[in-house]
Amino acid sequence: MSAPTSRQTQFRAAILDPDRPAPPGLTDGRGAPAGRRFSVYRNNVVVSLTEALEKAFPTVRKLIGAENFATVAGLYLRAHPPTSPILSRYGAGFPDFLGAFEPLGHLGYLPDTARLDRALVDSYHAADSAPLDPGRLGALAPDDLLRLHLGFAPAVRLLRSPWPIHGIWRFNNEENAPQPPHTAQDVLITRPAYDPVPRLLPPGGAALIAALSAGKSLGDALDAATGEAADFDLSPLLTRLLQDNALSGAQVKAPA
Repeated sequence: MSAPTSRQTQFRAAILDPDRPAPPGLTDGRGAPAGRRFSVYRNNVVVSLTEALEKAFPTVRKLIGAENFATVAGLYLRAHPPTSPILSRYGAGFPDFLGAFEPLGHLGYLPDTARLDRALVDSYHAADSAPLDPGRLGALAPDDLLRLHLGFAPAVRLLRSPWPIHGIWRFNNEENAPQPPHTAQDVLITRPAYDPVPRLLPPGGAALIAALSAGKSLGDALDAATGEAADFDLSPLLTRLLQDNALSGAQVKAPA
């Protein structure tokens, strides 16, 4: 892709900043200066990008309020214009932007909450895959089960946070949900059908998922899980992964 010209750079800067004048030399269809039409077009672009951020980060919007969210979104879109014509991809850097935004620095949980919002969007748009047949696991001998390597569906996402992000998400998105606890929480996002679902992981669960995702065997992943939680129980989590269509492949590999 060729580098943008000076005129393209001016246009991009002006389209996201209402304080800037229309780029020089820009005309409408009749050859007249396009000042007013450009302003209308600029407003439509800003509104569309702001709405895209609102849809991608509904929990963040509820936490800080619609007016504050619109202000922060405006600052973000000026600093980070879109790099793709697909609006659903816009805002990937918004959680990091929130983490560096000093006026909201007292809300330490906000960036990770935004990451959960974003992960749900990415999971929704991820590719489909054929789920693993549970019968393949049931037919394995115990030793083979420990040497098993599992593959995850493209829609699966793992988040580890020192904040109760699952509780925060529930409290802001589910009716009659309890107040978030004062504990760290790990979340696994799966897509059992059409819509992604955030699942609260038990202690040790995130270590297991991370190890499996890194290509470790189930036996090694279990060691990682029990290293964090000595009483970790594999069965409920493995059942949940199968029920949520989170697994897409399984292979028993010989010892190195």
